[in-house]
Amino acid sequence: MVKQKSAGIVLFQNSHGANHFLLLNYPQGHWDFVKGKMEHDETPHDTARREAGEETGITDIEFIDDFEESVEYEFRFNGDLIQKKVIFFLAKTNTSKISLSHEHKDFVWLEYEDAMEKITFQNAKKILAKANNFC
Repeated sequence: MVKQKSAGIVLFQNSHGANHFLLLNYPQGHWDFVKGKMEHDETPHDTARREAGEETGITDIEFIDDFEESVEYEFRFNGDLIQKKVIFFLAKTNTSKISLSHEHKDFVWLEYEDAMEKITFQNAKKILAKANNFC
C-alpha cells in the first residue's frame, strides 16, 4: 500500500453579505475543493497555498485560525492501493476571478446550501458543514 498526504482549502469569499464557497470540477466528474499532494519540503499550509495558486490563480488567501479537518480514504491507481490523507484548511479570499488549470474542467462559487448539493462526496460535505459553521 502506498501512502499519500495532501492538503487543500475550503476557499470562500463574502459577497453581498453571504459566503460563497469555491468548488472545482475534477476530470473524473466529481466536485470538490482545491487540493493536491504535498511536496517533500512543504508544510500542509504551504501545499494548500501552492495548490490554490496553481489550480485557480488565487494568491490572496487569508487562513482562518483554528480550522483544520482531515479525511482519509483509499483508492486504486495503476494497480496500486493508495491510502490518502487530506488536510483541509479554511481560507478567505477577495478574488472571484479564476484562472482554471488544466487539472480541472470547471469551477463554481456557490452559497452554502447550493454547494452542499453540488459536492459529490459525503466526507467533503461534512467538511463544508464544519467550515460554514466556522466562518
